[in-house]
Amino acid sequence: MKKLLLLGAFALFGGVASAQEGFKIGGHIGAPVGDASEISAFTMGFDAAYMWNITKGLDVGIASGYSHFFGKDRWDDFGFIPLAASGKYKFDKIPLFVGLDLGGAISVKDGINSGLYVYPKVGFQLPKAELYLGYQNIGSERGDWDRGDRRIDSNFGAINLGVNFFLK
Repeated sequence: MKKLLLLGAFALFGGVASAQEGFKIGGHIGAPVGDASEISAFTMGFDAAYMWNITKGLDVGIASGYSHFFGKDRWDDFGFIPLAASGKYKFDKIPLFVGLDLGGAISVKDGINSGLYVYPKVGFQLPKAELYLGYQNIGSERGDWDRGDRRIDSNFGAINLGVNFFLK
């Protein structure tokens, strides 16, 4: 079993080493959901990723960026820097794709905890860009801040509309 796992790892890394690679950068804007909707009016940010084409239709890579949540009422703005593994599957005959970023999100505001980062996406593939709709979610342990009457669980999410451009 150990030899089979080792052989699989070498095959994967060998495929990554010889695959096409490239950067994509872009931005997103969205509506906060969950706990974030109680304290944030909207969100926007930028995305960056480096992707490798593993096999026809399947890209994997690393992703990062920044998501800024604009506070409403008496709440301050806050943001997260995601560090994630990224995967994307492009369908063969139609210009659609599905993707998922999975990793961690680092909070840039005291009192709001860093946490698990999950970002599923569905989108439209263009020759030099992609348009997508995604559900960004950052979940962690309770934060150090409260709403006055109770602590708010740190589960921040947003429904985002975004565009990424390919740099080759």
